[in-house]
Amino acid sequence: MSTRRLQKELLELKNEGAPAGIQLLKGDDFQSWILSIEVLGESLYKGDKFALEFRFDSQYPIAPPSVTFVVNEQFQAPEHPHVYSNGHICASILANEWSPVLTVSAVCITLQSMLASCKRKERPPDNDRYVARAPADPRRTRWAFHDDDV
Repeated sequence: MSTRRLQKELLELKNEGAPAGIQLLKGDDFQSWILSIEVLGESLYKGDKFALEFRFDSQYPIAPPSVTFVVNEQFQAPEHPHVYSNGHICASILANEWSPVLTVSAVCITLQSMLASCKRKERPPDNDRYVARAPADPRRTRWAFHDDDV
């Protein structure tokens, strides 16, 4: 099921185009995709571009993909109260509120919206502690979702 679903999503991204502010940068296989996202309109992140890496396993779309902001020479994770400096994202749709109806595009749009509504550029208060002990796969983190007014 994973391969068929990913084929469909990849064709839609390539043929119909990605939603505004989103661009497929790498989609050569069904294990890992990289997409850039840019927040449109007025926001703290106006003019900034970020990259997201989606890693899929055989459980997709029943289980969520692993989604992180790319952190390298070209890209940085946005300073946001729900984004750690290693690129991990504390977002309920990537964990306990995941639904198989969500797509890569839907996740990107949700993260665009999360950035667009941000009121202050800052890291989570436990950034240093979390990054020092974070698992490689953020899906293995037990997130506490308690702050929706960022």
